[in-house]
Amino acid sequence: MPGGRPIITATEIKRRLAYTKMPVDPLEVVFPETKPRIPQAVRAMMVEDLTPAGVLIPIIERGASLSVLLTERSADLKHHPGQVSFPGGRMEASDADIRATALRDTHEEVGIHPNDVDVCGYLKPTATGTGYAVTPVVGFVNPAVELVLDTMEVQSAFEVPLDFLMDERNQEDSERIWKGASVPVITFHHSEYKIWGATAGMLVALRHLLSEQ
Repeated sequence: MPGGRPIITATEIKRRLAYTKMPVDPLEVVFPETKPRIPQAVRAMMVEDLTPAGVLIPIIERGASLSVLLTERSADLKHHPGQVSFPGGRMEASDADIRATALRDTHEEVGIHPNDVDVCGYLKPTATGTGYAVTPVVGFVNPAVELVLDTMEVQSAFEVPLDFLMDERNQEDSERIWKGASVPVITFHHSEYKIWGATAGMLVALRHLLSEQ
């Protein structure tokens, strides 16, 4: 019982996420009620001219162990170079829906084929400071899959134990200035990796969903 909380099982995750639905409008973002809250003026700026995007929160089950696959973005990218993120990207006209976006981009970035992903649920779209409305798609990935990284976009891929990310004691809360306003920032430090910003916020949103009674 790490951190005083029950160990989360794959069965429990699927049960908790079974009622979630893919958003009808991937631009209809929801802001997490962080402490402190994101100021209303900042929220208004963040929802201007958003581009829909989808990411996969890839969970890997090996025996009784669950981990989350994350990527380290290439240092040469225009947006968020070198930062930790989930595989995924902006929605293309050819994508049938935001789920297709997340699965397509995951395949392109790390080589995981959609057939190797068992999608079990969705989180609400969230706005990023770079103008995206990101829908997290939660799915279990075949543990036997071999990653093939697109090195133009992905520098490395690594796994973090789900229990570590779901333990609130491993979460660091701070603030930073964005367009002249103070906004809350969530950070996890695991090994040499810093998981923060929108990616950390999505993990906290997943924790909240899995903790609901």
